Amino acid sequence: MEKDRLLGTPALSLLTAGLLFCLCSCSLPRILVLNDPLTPQEHINLGVACERSGELDEALKEYEKASRTLPTAYLYMGNVLFQKGEFPKAEECYREAIDRTGDPRAYNNLAWLYYSTDKNLDEAERLAGKAAELSPDKEEFKDTLQKIREKTVTNDQITITR
Repeated sequence: MEKDRLLGTPALSLLTAGLLFCLCSCSLPRILVLNDPLTPQEHINLGVACERSGELDEALKEYEKASRTLPTAYLYMGNVLFQKGEFPKAEECYREAIDRTGDPRAYNNLAWLYYSTDKNLDEAERLAGKAAELSPDKEEFKDTLQKIREKTVTNDQITITR
């Protein structure tokens, strides 16, 4: 009876182990390093395109990718969050853009956020003034500053008449 066997116990064990190894090797975890083919500026451009087509969440994802190396992306992130009504997050992004870039648009947009939410109007006026001061075209942000000043005067008049 022993002579009728094709494979002995050691050979059968080796074959079984080999088959198990082959099955398991297909599912072993692999580490893949993916290189992003887009530059940060291309992520910004893609985000702008998404934003224009109303895909705010996709735009935000693209801006977040760009923000890893391009600080102006925080300005764009703040704009999207402002549009979505996520004012505290938008404020954080504008502050980050101000800290990292000093971009007058970030000052202006944060001032506009305060104006729109009717909070920190004194700070809004200071920020809008700084935006107008930093802008090469001094007229560019003066409309924000003017509207904030008008609102401040109106709010002061309401407070006085109460």
